[in-house]
Amino acid sequence: MSKKSFFDRETPFEYRWYEPGRMVLGKTMAEQLRFAVCYWHSFAWPGSDTFGGETFMRPWHADGGGSMKQARQKADAAFELFGLVNAPFFTFHDRDIAPEGASLAESNRNVRKIGEVFEKKMAQTGVKLLWGTANLFSHRRYMAGAASNPDPEVFAYAAAQVKNVFDLTHELGGENYVLWGGREGYETLLNTAIGRELDQLGRFLTLVVEHKHKIGFKGAILIEPKPAEPSKHQYDFDVATVFGFLQRYGLEKEVKVNIEQNHATLAGHSFEHEIALANALGIFGSIDMNRGDELLGWDTDQFPNNLPQMALALLEIQRAGGFTTGGLNFDAKLRRQSIDPDDLVIAHAEAMDLCARALLVTEKMVEDGGLERHLRERYAGWDGKLGREILGGKKSLDDLAAWVEKKGIDPQPRSGRQEWLEAWLNRWI
Repeated sequence: MSKKSFFDRETPFEYRWYEPGRMVLGKTMAEQLRFAVCYWHSFAWPGSDTFGGETFMRPWHADGGGSMKQARQKADAAFELFGLVNAPFFTFHDRDIAPEGASLAESNRNVRKIGEVFEKKMAQTGVKLLWGTANLFSHRRYMAGAASNPDPEVFAYAAAQVKNVFDLTHELGGENYVLWGGREGYETLLNTAIGRELDQLGRFLTLVVEHKHKIGFKGAILIEPKPAEPSKHQYDFDVATVFGFLQRYGLEKEVKVNIEQNHATLAGHSFEHEIALANALGIFGSIDMNRGDELLGWDTDQFPNNLPQMALALLEIQRAGGFTTGGLNFDAKLRRQSIDPDDLVIAHAEAMDLCARALLVTEKMVEDGGLERHLRERYAGWDGKLGREILGGKKSLDDLAAWVEKKGIDPQPRSGRQEWLEAWLNRWI
C-alpha cells in the first residue's frame, strides 16, 4: 500500500465550505467540528448485507481478511484516506483493526501490534484518536449479550477484552472510550431476568469507570444509545433511558453519551432532541453523524446530506457549549453499489463540507439571536417573583391555590409561533 495509492489522487475535489482555520463562533472550524473517520464502515465492512455478499472487493478482504498482513494494508489505506480528506481524528473497534486469534491472548496481541502501527502513523501524520471501543456483539459468544449475558464467564471475557482496548486507547492518546451495547438487551421475556441483567450492566460499567481512574485516563466514558437492532429491545434505548440507568447505579457524573442520528430516529426522536436532552441532563459527550432512510425502518447509516437537520443539530451542540473531548464521527457507510475506492473520499469530503456549511448557518442563527430572544420572552414569567418562588420551593400547593384565588387570575394562552420560527430558520439556509 505504501508503494501504490489505494485511491485515485487525480480525482478532482475541493472544499467549498470547510476551511479548518476559519474562525466560527470563537473557535476554528476544525475545533468546532472535530471530524473523525470511523474504521469499521469505511474499512472493515465489505459491502455485504442480509441478502447479499461482498461487493467492495478490497484487497484486505481477500480469503476472509484474517491475516495481520491484510490488517496492515487496511491501516495504510485508512491513514491515506485521513490525509486526503484532512480528517483530524479517527475511531475504531478492536475487531476492525486486527483479526481475532485462537485465544483472547492472541487476539489482544494482534490488536496491540496494529496499535504500534497506529502509533507510528499518528506521529507521522498528526491524526489523533477520538475514541476506541471493543466489539462485544459480533462473535457468537455474545449472542445473548456481553455484560448482560446469563453466563458470568462471558462477562469476564468481555471485561478482559475491554481492558485491552481501553488501555490501548489510553496509550494512543484517545480522547474518549465508548461502550455500545449492541446485544445488551433481550428477544423475549420468557428467558430474561431484566433486574439481573441491569445489575450486571451497572457492575460492568462501574468496573470500566474504576479502571479509568486507575490508569489516569482523562477523557470521557461514553455510552451510545440505540433502541433495538440487533436486539429486539436494548437497555440503552435512548438518552433518557441511559440517564435513568446511570442515576440508578450512581454513574451520572462519570459517564456521558455518544449520540447517533440514525439511532435517535429509530427511537422515535429527532437528532436535535437527543442532543438537547443530553445537554439538559448534563451528559452530552459526542456524536456519530449519519442519517437513516425515511422509507426504511432500520439502521441504514448513510452519510449526512440534510442541511437544515444538520444546522439544528449543530445549534444544540453550541447550546451545550460545543465539543470538549467529543467530536463529529462519520459512523456512515457507502451504499453497496458505490464500489470504487474514490467513493470513500467523496462521501467523507462531501459530508464534511455539508457540516461546515451547516456550521455557518448555525453561526448566523446564533449571532442573530432570534431563537434565544423568543425563548426568553416565552419563559419570562419564570424569571419573575412567582416563578422564582415556585422553583425555589417557597410555595406549597396550598399557597398556590390561595394565590390564584386571591388574584382572581385566568391565564390566557400565548402563541408558540412555530410557523414564524420555522420561517426564521429557513431564512438562514
